[in-house]
Amino acid sequence: MAGKRATINDVASLAGVSIATASKALNGRQDVRAATRERVLAAAAQLSFQPNALARGLLSGQTRTVGLLTSDSVGRFGIPVLLGAEDAFGAGEMAVLLCDARGDAIREQHHLRALLSRRVDGLIVVGESTDPRPSVSKDLPIPVVYAYAPSEDPGDVSFVPDDVGAARMAVGHLLALGRRHIAHITGPSHYKAARDREEGLRSALAAAGVAQAGRTLWGAWSQRWGRHAAEMLLMSEPSIDAVFCGSDQIAAGFVEAARERGRRVPDDIAVIGYDNWEVLSTETRPALTTVDMNLEILGRTAAQHLFAAIDGKATPGIHKMP
Repeated sequence: MAGKRATINDVASLAGVSIATASKALNGRQDVRAATRERVLAAAAQLSFQPNALARGLLSGQTRTVGLLTSDSVGRFGIPVLLGAEDAFGAGEMAVLLCDARGDAIREQHHLRALLSRRVDGLIVVGESTDPRPSVSKDLPIPVVYAYAPSEDPGDVSFVPDDVGAARMAVGHLLALGRRHIAHITGPSHYKAARDREEGLRSALAAAGVAQAGRTLWGAWSQRWGRHAAEMLLMSEPSIDAVFCGSDQIAAGFVEAARERGRRVPDDIAVIGYDNWEVLSTETRPALTTVDMNLEILGRTAAQHLFAAIDGKATPGIHKMP
């Protein structure tokens, strides 16, 4: 046998069983006697038999490969989701094929055709924002799960962060600290994430019977906007004692500008960010209080539900993750 890879024929011959029985025993099928299974497994171990993935796939109808299609070319939110998904797939010995469409619909169609040609068992589509995206499921013969950006089709399986609940939690934290004049600086109003976070803020303030101090300031997801908004806010609303920022970038810019104006954080103004982007949250002085979207857990959960969908147990709807 030196230099030659053992085949299932070799295993069956050594164990003294048919190829069909050897295959059943190796695949853990129940209709094989325990003594026979032990004999087959012992033969496989003796021969250092490694099942051929392609042959096994042809027999089972599955290739044990999945596609991960992302449009988040920056990777800011997509990469943690992908890492979580890969963790789940690794535990099940699935091979993962990653394709980046870079937000281009034509490139996305090309990747979808390529993944189908490789007979993947299922697909996770990862978005670059929480805005709903067009469904690809109806055109595909395999299960699809959407992560971070939900599908526009409510019949699809989608996993998204609970931005409303998270904002409610963040503002509740500021209220628990005794802050009552809370302002909000966030990203562009056409982003669903920004609108959801503002909704959570208003909900928390209303539940506490506290009026929002000043209007919500909408802008860019950037430190520059955080600095600019701080200058406007500190001039027009000097009684502000807390700010909930829609991203860590905005919060870092706000802290910088507040310090330049002689306002102490958190003594004079408490600041809370969003994303737990450690490049900023741990490097800001003082270190930033922030909301973590648990994106790796979101990715892992999406992968687990893709497993279920491959087994015919899909869980349609938009699932909000804490």
